[in-house]
Amino acid sequence: MENQPEAVIDPKSGFCSKTNTYHSLRPHIQLPPITTPVSATEYAISLLLHPSPSPPQTTALLDAVTGRRISFPELIHFTETLASSLLNRFRLKKGDTAFILSPNSIHIPILYLSLFSLGVVISPSNPLSSEREILHQTNLSKPVIAFVTSQTAHKIPDSVKKTILLDSPEFESLMTSQTQGTVNGLERVRVYQSDPAAILYSSGTTGRFKGVLLTHRNFISMLAATIATRGVKNKITAVTLCTVPYFHAYGFVYCLRFAATGDTLMSMGRFDLSAMLRAIQDYRVSHVALAPPVVVAMAKNVGAMDGYDLSSLEVVACGGAPLRKSVLELFKERFPNVHIAQGYGLTETTARIFATVGPKESEVIGATGKLISNCQAKIVDPDTGVSLPPSSPGELWVRGDTIMKGNRSSSS
Repeated sequence: MENQPEAVIDPKSGFCSKTNTYHSLRPHIQLPPITTPVSATEYAISLLLHPSPSPPQTTALLDAVTGRRISFPELIHFTETLASSLLNRFRLKKGDTAFILSPNSIHIPILYLSLFSLGVVISPSNPLSSEREILHQTNLSKPVIAFVTSQTAHKIPDSVKKTILLDSPEFESLMTSQTQGTVNGLERVRVYQSDPAAILYSSGTTGRFKGVLLTHRNFISMLAATIATRGVKNKITAVTLCTVPYFHAYGFVYCLRFAATGDTLMSMGRFDLSAMLRAIQDYRVSHVALAPPVVVAMAKNVGAMDGYDLSSLEVVACGGAPLRKSVLELFKERFPNVHIAQGYGLTETTARIFATVGPKESEVIGATGKLISNCQAKIVDPDTGVSLPPSSPGELWVRGDTIMKGNRSSSS
């Protein structure tokens, strides 16, 4: 019998000609054994506390409008206290679903971390959604509680029996007031990596939008992939302004990653270009997550940039749609010391599946980066199902630990 040729992976593209499969060229990451009980919150905090067992004495969360700061020790305390309050006062339990209808705020990351630690499934929605759309979403996710604001509370259907106002003194009290039966630490509930963590809404393929079911393993894998490309933690804390909605997969991941990296996450409610520029200047923002139209505005609207000191800005993360070559060139001309990190992903892949890392990769015009760690991809002929060689048009098939568990549709 003839010896089969060994599979050879191209060191530049990651392509294996034997299997017609692209392999990630990012560092391979060792994830916790799948049977090990660990929530996305526990995993993020474990990364934050490694190698030092004490959280950094730096700002974790920052409000772009009010200037309110929450340190990492406060973040951990608020997360634990809120989780205990929800467990003891509202009787939330593992497997329950919490619907969230709110613009970005400093409270949302704390809420996400608390709910994850309890094994409660997070289901955030666009606060601008119509009551009809929200009814459809709640029919899919079947929440037992809703976290809303005074502007969105009226949209919640009667089927959701409990509501909590995020912009009320009550919520602040839930974060800060110890309750009888409070348990210190984030391991009060045994959460498995295979447990559902979030239901995010996506238009998906056809028809009405569907609920995309993501697990704790999905988020843990995404966090690990992020850490793998950062290397040694920066001595200077990065300040990241996220203008992308936290209900969107792109923004949702930012609510976890800051807790793992030790960076500062700045939240901004309703987007305003002038307010964003002022925040970059006043708080020395180094990283900003933007939607493509904002990048276009920064590149083309010369007058809007006048009078602002944006010298602290190093990275613009952009996803959702590709940026034109002309926009990228104009942006680079205006901001020569800022690199644009484009990426490609889906709600179904826990946001990113391809990512640009570092100035060198960002110089490749039109590229969306490399496959993230521990992922594989194929280009497949949609008619025959045959995997194709490089430069062939076809469907993109991906596999890895960030791929969703499944869909929740009206027919589920």
